[in-house]
Amino acid sequence: MARETESFEPDAERVAILREIADDVRGDSSESKQVAAMLYRVSDLFDPDENTSPKDIYINMREILRTKDAGGKGE
Repeated sequence: MARETESFEPDAERVAILREIADDVRGDSSESKQVAAMLYRVSDLFDPDENTSPKDIYINMREILRTKDAGGKGE
């Protein structure tokens, strides 16, 4: 059975909410910075100025997690 592909229509309000939450959770810890970075990447799905896909975001998040596991970049 084929699975329908979900559509991510531009939604400025959703972008603003996700980025506001990201700003709120960002703190001094590497974990909070990591979560904030992920929220920003997800918000890109709904930003009409960004050209990204769920696959692009998955790959980017995977790299964020790998970087964290490897000791971070410049932290």
